[in-house]
Amino acid sequence: MVDVLSRDSVSPPARLKVLHLEDNEADHALVAAHLLRGGIDADIERVENEAGLVEALEQEWDLILSDYNLPGYSGLAALDKVRSMGKLVPFILVSGEIGEDIAVQAMRNGANDYLLKSNLARLAPAALLAIEANRTRIAKQRADLALSQSRQQLRELAQHLQTSIEQERAAIAREIHDDVGGALTAIKFDLAWIERHAVDSRVADRARQAMEAVAMAHEAAQRLMHNLRPAILEQGLIAALQWMTDRFARRTGIETAFRTSHEQLILPTAVPLVAYRFAQEALTNVSKHAQATKVSVDLTQAGGVLSLEVSDNGRGLSQDDLAKARSFGIRGLRERAETVGGWVDISSGVQGTTLILSVPLSGPENGFIDALAPELVDTPLGADLDPDDPTVWGQT
Repeated sequence: MVDVLSRDSVSPPARLKVLHLEDNEADHALVAAHLLRGGIDADIERVENEAGLVEALEQEWDLILSDYNLPGYSGLAALDKVRSMGKLVPFILVSGEIGEDIAVQAMRNGANDYLLKSNLARLAPAALLAIEANRTRIAKQRADLALSQSRQQLRELAQHLQTSIEQERAAIAREIHDDVGGALTAIKFDLAWIERHAVDSRVADRARQAMEAVAMAHEAAQRLMHNLRPAILEQGLIAALQWMTDRFARRTGIETAFRTSHEQLILPTAVPLVAYRFAQEALTNVSKHAQATKVSVDLTQAGGVLSLEVSDNGRGLSQDDLAKARSFGIRGLRERAETVGGWVDISSGVQGTTLILSVPLSGPENGFIDALAPELVDTPLGADLDPDDPTVWGQT
């Protein structure tokens, strides 16, 4: 039960609209007198049954007072009716006698207070407190709703930005292939012609040196293409991760193992790219910070959820590392996972670090970058591909 408040503890509103569910006219007059005596100026309307209550609830009220015992009806039933109609108006039970079990049930069902008709001195303070508490609750709900909407807008913005980034990457990769690749191929043909037709051996040597420089530029363009547009995904996520881990092991010297529970996976359009980028960022962090000698990448699908786990035996991450204001790597992984309705779990200790990407394979989130399909899942950019690097473009 709410403690008794002084009259000055809560300032009364200018004028209240009070609905009183009461079948006894004398008790109604007594309640109105105690409200007035408590400094509450109110317009009070009395109803006697459920029909009157439902009709009255079409209006807005500052407070509802209800007797517990009514002919063919009860205060608890009235409370349930009010709450079932979505009304958040404060509700106080006022009864000649009420057991403690009934009072407890009423409070659990959403009543703000309960009073005995023999102790109506508490009515005005209890009413003011209930109204104030209700206003605070409504303000909190509105603030929570605004916060929820703000977070939703932030997620939508992150999705939009991620979509824009991937589209821009695809466009840049295509320009590298079409413009830079075409120019390098033309230069390579010209240099080969010069080398074949050169009379002076010095000219032929310079042509061969220039061809080596073109080959280096070609390799650099291949790396750019790989980073900007993972064409390996055209062969499936499993093939892409297998290639990525093999390449990571050769490049860093870190023992790397890839394991999967499936030979082939059928995934929503957006998911393979997110999983690929997740593994790419995780392995990059391992090479930069973990000081690890072993890494394992595990891909599983069970219970309608795709899980990608990257574990290392490095130095681990401290809580300070995770709490850094500029810890954009981990933050980026989480934001990327959210774009497909997924999440990222991190566990770290003296035995290393484990990052787990979990993505439900159903839901509207997984279609948010379907519009990227023509950009991200395209025909190969070249027919003359390096057999050791399925992501490169070839000669045009």
